[in-house]
Amino acid sequence: MRTITIGDIHGGYRALVQLIEKIELKDDDLLIFLGDYVDGWSQSYEVIDFLISLSRKRKQNKQTQPIYLRGNHDELVVINLLAQSPHPMWLKHGGESTLESYKYRTDAEIQEHFDFLNYELHNFYEHEGCGFFHAGFHNLKGPHFEYYDNITYWDRTLWEMALSIDPNLPKDNDRYPNRLKLYKEIFIGHTPTSRLGHYEPINAANVWNMDTAAAYKGPLTAMCVETKEIWQSDPVHTFYPSENGRN
Repeated sequence: MRTITIGDIHGGYRALVQLIEKIELKDDDLLIFLGDYVDGWSQSYEVIDFLISLSRKRKQNKQTQPIYLRGNHDELVVINLLAQSPHPMWLKHGGESTLESYKYRTDAEIQEHFDFLNYELHNFYEHEGCGFFHAGFHNLKGPHFEYYDNITYWDRTLWEMALSIDPNLPKDNDRYPNRLKLYKEIFIGHTPTSRLGHYEPINAANVWNMDTAAAYKGPLTAMCVETKEIWQSDPVHTFYPSENGRN
């Protein structure tokens, strides 16, 4: 069994299809998607439809069911998509393309997607001693003790803290942050690795950042948790040459 985690997609349906083909899924592979399926490229509707279909197909074939985490943009779509006055910041940061993607969809199609986004997404996931989050967590006792659920898909401080740690500092050192000691490894998205000049996953302390800037000029990325094998799509913007993504 492989545990495979996939970074932020942001409406890049064609890249997602290519990536899944490259992975060559096996029946017992556990896929953990880290959220932000929408807002960016023009196929947010197709991405959500693909994820729903993937779950159905794997269930019908008695295969391991994917885990879908909630990203901040997935929450923003539910709040803004059908609002009379969508928030201008949402529109500016990818929401406009999502509105267009859902423009001619039926009420039933939209409701099916809303049901998925509302009821099928996890705020975080724990597996084999590892933690999976869209953004991270704040509470020193762990995500189960967060006062606000949305911390796990909005807050960036976990990644900022991981980046500030001396890479030679052992985990049993008193200065090693207790938050990070709660998990063997932590996998997140939310903050594009392109901010540090990279288009591949970055490891800091025991945290792996899987957001390889698919919403901008980077590829969509998957990683096998056990072996650290990496699969990447072509840069997502090359699938949408007439669009700007979130640039």
